[in-house]
Amino acid sequence: MNIERPEGVTMAFVTKLSFQSGDRDALEALVTDIKRMVERKGAECKGPHSAPPERLTVPQYRTLGPGDQFSSWDYATYTRRLEIHGNDEVAGRVGHMDFPDHVHIEIEVDRKKPLGHGKD
Repeated sequence: MNIERPEGVTMAFVTKLSFQSGDRDALEALVTDIKRMVERKGAECKGPHSAPPERLTVPQYRTLGPGDQFSSWDYATYTRRLEIHGNDEVAGRVGHMDFPDHVHIEIEVDRKKPLGHGKD
């Protein structure tokens, strides 16, 4: 989304996408497909950037109170990040996609000013 400012400065938007899932293969496939689509539409795409897997351990109890335990449930979650620069149409298309239930998506939009311009 570009907004024309009265002094002639165009505001560019950066759409930051964060994807998280316990299924690394599904996550990789989804992020790769989105990156290809964004680039095919002519938008600038940075990433995917990977974070180290987050390892989680969940204790499992046989009863509601303290006492006997089953083996803990261990799993990993994987995170990938993409940025779409300056193309609000493509970013909007990605933001309105239907994503698999097993992938958590967060979308953040930042407004960026060209270098050398003062405050709003």
